Amino acid sequence: MRKNHQYWATIQGLNLYYTELRQKMIFSGVPAQLVLAFLVDSLIGDPRWIPHPIRCIGEFISWLEGRARKFCHSPVTEKVSGGVVVAVVVGTTYLVTYLFTEAVSSVFRDISILNIISVNDIVIAIAGSLTIALRGLRESAGNVITELKQSDLDSARKQLGHIVGRDTEGLNEEGVLKATVETLSENVSDGVIAPMFYFAIGGLPLAMAYKAINTLDSMLGYRNKRYINFGYVAARLDDIANYIPARLTAWAIIFSAAVLSSDKLSPSRAVKVMLRDGRKHSSPNAGLPEAAMAGALGIQLGGPISYGGVVSVKPYIGEGEREIEVEDGAMADRIIKAGGGIGMIFCVMLSILIQRILIIY
Repeated sequence: MRKNHQYWATIQGLNLYYTELRQKMIFSGVPAQLVLAFLVDSLIGDPRWIPHPIRCIGEFISWLEGRARKFCHSPVTEKVSGGVVVAVVVGTTYLVTYLFTEAVSSVFRDISILNIISVNDIVIAIAGSLTIALRGLRESAGNVITELKQSDLDSARKQLGHIVGRDTEGLNEEGVLKATVETLSENVSDGVIAPMFYFAIGGLPLAMAYKAINTLDSMLGYRNKRYINFGYVAARLDDIANYIPARLTAWAIIFSAAVLSSDKLSPSRAVKVMLRDGRKHSSPNAGLPEAAMAGALGIQLGGPISYGGVVSVKPYIGEGEREIEVEDGAMADRIIKAGGGIGMIFCVMLSILIQRILIIY
């Protein structure tokens, strides 16, 4: 009994020591990890030589799908099998990431740099930067815009094909620009704001679980014959997970239009178009950031799009006061950059609020 008492006294003493150590640090916890993760992504993005967890998740999804397909004999069994794949992928991703954070914490939590930040927070932040894709998104869109500035439409189409799923071969300059602005608007939500939002409320494990949901939707959430049932759960879960982040993204775009000094930008018009056209999109989420962007720039997005040779007629978003120009693509990039920063500040404030509430209770 005495040994057990001494053991628990030692554990409590260590916990108290680590708590006091973290309180002495100027910069610690999820807020610090989130800021550092954003900065790491902004500075270096996703180096190709680093094994990216999203690729691992994608391979895991493909492996599970191959085995789950053996049980698909009807629309119902397809939905159930697809749902099982979703549950296993998301659950496994969360568990593995949680164990990773616990392992990192056990090794580095008592090591700090000049009592400013712990090595634990730095390691978690580096891993967290892999859930954020602002630099990669801007570089990919920037490649398209650069080719258009050089009047190389063929190269611009080729660069665009790397970041969109639509057919790009027959697009004119206006079509390429529209597609670029649309993908910037939509992907800043699921590639930047959403992972930061879930990082803020649940740390790295929840941010990585969100990325698993997003990857599931990108691989299984198609409305074709093969995935209409099997990908049903993945698509619906992605809609739910992106509901709040998409709306935060739309407002981040509006605030960015207000912050950036340009005669072409109008935050009031962005609010008007978002409220009017945001729900025209087939997705319950993607239309809001696109509408905010279209309104901010005073251009029109949407319209007919070709996927695999099949034309899909989508509603027009925005007022189309003028034709879209190359400069609009560059301005959209500036808005996305500012919007990412605004989103980061909001998410850090949210994480601090949650941290304070947890301390109180």
